[in-house]
Amino acid sequence: MDIFKKESVANFMQADSRLAKTLTAKDLVALGIGAVIGTGIFILPGHEAASHAGPAVAIAFLIAALVSGLVGMAYAEFSSAMPIAGSAYSFGSVIYGEFIGWILGWSLILEYFLAVSAEATGFAAYFNNNILAGLGINLPKALQASPMEGGLINLTAVIVVLVIAAILMVGTELSKRVENFAVIVKVAIIILFIGVGFFYVKTSNYVPFYPKEFHSVPFGMGGIFTAAATVFFAFIGFDALASNSAETINPGKNVIKGILGTVIIAVVLYVAFSFVLTGIVNYKDLNVDDPAAYALQLIHLTAWNKLITIGALFGIFTAMVTMFIGGSRLVYALGRDGLLPKKLGNVSQKHAVPTNAIIIATVVQAIFAGLVPLTQLASLINAGTLIAFTFISFGIIKLRQRKDIKNTGFKMPWYPFLPIIAGLCSIFFIVMLPNITKISVGIWLVIGVIFYFVYSVHHSKLQKQ
Repeated sequence: MDIFKKESVANFMQADSRLAKTLTAKDLVALGIGAVIGTGIFILPGHEAASHAGPAVAIAFLIAALVSGLVGMAYAEFSSAMPIAGSAYSFGSVIYGEFIGWILGWSLILEYFLAVSAEATGFAAYFNNNILAGLGINLPKALQASPMEGGLINLTAVIVVLVIAAILMVGTELSKRVENFAVIVKVAIIILFIGVGFFYVKTSNYVPFYPKEFHSVPFGMGGIFTAAATVFFAFIGFDALASNSAETINPGKNVIKGILGTVIIAVVLYVAFSFVLTGIVNYKDLNVDDPAAYALQLIHLTAWNKLITIGALFGIFTAMVTMFIGGSRLVYALGRDGLLPKKLGNVSQKHAVPTNAIIIATVVQAIFAGLVPLTQLASLINAGTLIAFTFISFGIIKLRQRKDIKNTGFKMPWYPFLPIIAGLCSIFFIVMLPNITKISVGIWLVIGVIFYFVYSVHHSKLQKQ
């Protein structure tokens, strides 16, 4: 038994040949924006402004985007060299060996499943409070809240998970069309909010821009860095893009276009949105779940308030689609390799999608969405993301040393300095996460190590070779 035995790219490529190659650079940008412009923009700016950074939350988003862009280039190089499903898990298995690959996969399962569940609870809050309530329909609290919030189940959150599962079962072609349409709608609505809100900005709300109560170590920037570490939740779409490289036409060129296109659009929208939001409303009043709708209510633009709600619903829905695809493809990859039960690696002949992986993802995500509150879910997501970011960034150095892996597509510039900087930044932001998050993820990783030695290592296809 050799837990650091390395998987071969050829084996992965052969297994993934069953997946249909249908995604273009434009589709990847739509998927990326679908993931990045979701709960992150419609909920996080308010909470982080009120809790950690004040109006300087715009700087936190800028920092998170820059680091994500650096790591995104590392992902793009890996996707170019190995256009395979499973993203960081598969890349890690080839470069570091099976055990490290498993740890990355286990971390990302937590990230993807919780991300979909968190997005579902965010969707339910907007839908119940603004759409159903506007129609005079008020669900009883038992069907609106999780047991931890005094209810029985968050029914709307469960239903939206099931709807997306049904779309994904039909194949990537339908989910791609839904995604592309919804992305255009929500980006247009965000631009409208920025354009209209700009005329209601009070410059007095920007003073102080970075309030003293948030000045902490290191360098007095602790508040901004903590906000940046928290909003990485908004940028986890990169891993999902890399997860789709096996289904991408010409991944050597298209994955980097998808990632950099996503970063540029996302950073412009996030920074402008946060800047306008904190200009309309004082940061102290922004600790709400629907900050944009709340801001428009405050300046008596009720019709615009409804439009923002529609944008939020589209935004969160498309983010869920991307995360759901990424999570189900990861479960498929782990099943394909025997680290999870092998039935999870089956692909439907009719629709060329991993049906069993989608079913298991649906069940887990629906349970979390229905029974666990948003704040509990969101706090855990970033750690899995940053662990993967760290290994992928430093992994570029090991990838370049492998003479057996040819890459005629994209390569990360300024090697080896950029990969090292990206890796160190990822470690720094892991340190800046709240302690409860680090403890919870530590427990999840211990469970993963136990599962690997009890089940995975004995069923692994690689160990049997």
